[in-house]
Amino acid sequence: MTTSSPPSPGAGPRDVAGVDGEQAHQSPPAGSSAASKLALFVASGATFLAVLDTTVVNIAFSDLRSDFTDASLSQLTWVVTAYTVVFAALLAVAGRVADVIGRKRLFLWSTVLFTVASVLSGFATGVPMLVGARALQGVGAAGMIPSALGLVLQHTPPARRQVAVGVWGAVGSMAAAVGPSLGGLLVDVWGWRSVFLINLPIGLAIVAISARLVGDTPSGRKLPDPVGTLALALGIGGVVFGVTQGTDWGWGSGSVLALLGGGLVLVVVALLLSTRRTAPAIELDLWRNRTFAATNVSSLLFGAAMYSYLLSSLLFLNAIWGYSELKAGLAVTPGAFSAALGAIVVGRRVGPSKQWAAVAAGSVLFGASCAAMFLLLGTERQYVAVWLPIGILGGLGIGAALTAISNAATAALAPQRFASGTGLLMTTRQIGGALGIAALAAILERHNVLDDTGYLQVFLACAIGSVAAAAATPWIRARTQ
Repeated sequence: MTTSSPPSPGAGPRDVAGVDGEQAHQSPPAGSSAASKLALFVASGATFLAVLDTTVVNIAFSDLRSDFTDASLSQLTWVVTAYTVVFAALLAVAGRVADVIGRKRLFLWSTVLFTVASVLSGFATGVPMLVGARALQGVGAAGMIPSALGLVLQHTPPARRQVAVGVWGAVGSMAAAVGPSLGGLLVDVWGWRSVFLINLPIGLAIVAISARLVGDTPSGRKLPDPVGTLALALGIGGVVFGVTQGTDWGWGSGSVLALLGGGLVLVVVALLLSTRRTAPAIELDLWRNRTFAATNVSSLLFGAAMYSYLLSSLLFLNAIWGYSELKAGLAVTPGAFSAALGAIVVGRRVGPSKQWAAVAAGSVLFGASCAAMFLLLGTERQYVAVWLPIGILGGLGIGAALTAISNAATAALAPQRFASGTGLLMTTRQIGGALGIAALAAILERHNVLDDTGYLQVFLACAIGSVAAAAATPWIRARTQ
């Protein structure tokens, strides 16, 4: 069975041409149940590690400060920022490379790099070495995500792809939410280095198993324009870094303005070059597909709300309710499992033409849970009566919305462009996340850290952002139907 499928209704001219002109270069997927399960297993494992490392380190800050007493807090924030910025900057580029050189090849290289960088992080003797290793981790993670989903879709028959994406989405949703609790447990028992060293056995197992998969034949297309690719990576990295540091450095500071302005200019340069190159850094015709464009809008808005919610929840529990880092991490864990449940339900039960409804329902459910937190939470601890049911409902919304967004986006693309599309979709989510964290910091900066007012305002902002993500679903519906 091949991965060939008719072009989506919203596909542009190059989409249609791509199916006819390049399909001959694609090797057929294994199609067997064993191969599809194996691909899903290794892809889910790699995705879990990549997403986990965006949140798992946050909980280790106190331990890091104890080991590196000479480092300032702003220097230690680079341990998180270096990974996030590089990850966001290279996702779109990595998706293109995966479609050109082969998804399995990029997946193996990226997983090896991520594993090596994790070991270097675990044995870091100083903050500069740790930050550098984290940046390398970001490079590896950026290659793992789009190539992982590409492997799943390549080895899974079309009739089973939606379910596979649902499982893959469930793993990613769980990783984002379970990071604080897992990180708190590891740090509490073995120290901050265990947060990185645990990736070694898992990474080696993923590499060994994925090597057994049948590789896809490179498409024969050229690698993307190097100048446009560099401009795109530096531009996205500059914008994300500027937004991330805006609160610490001041939004009117020269450094932040230079990062934001320079980043936007470089992104525009990449866009202009992409209109003139035969192998552009950005495949602009993907955006002519209205379904794909609409899912990216939802991904951006939902990412802003979700990442802000995940961090503000931990901060609220720690600062307002006085929970320890470990207890706060465990308190949000039920939401992680409900997120996985929501993703699986959408993957198994919701048909392709109804994915827009799942995006809308998941976004509204998550937004309603954030609004409930704004209305019901206070300084009095009410975990079982208030926090737990709201967190479970919010997790269901997160899992449902993220999976439906991924399903709707991949269903709109030709098979040989799965990795490219996934890279762009994840890029918009990461940029949205950076914007959401910046908004969180700006809100909390105006209030005392022990005052619940700032955190409640963040929850209200998350509710508004999530409802805005749901507002984009009519465009998804118009094209899928």
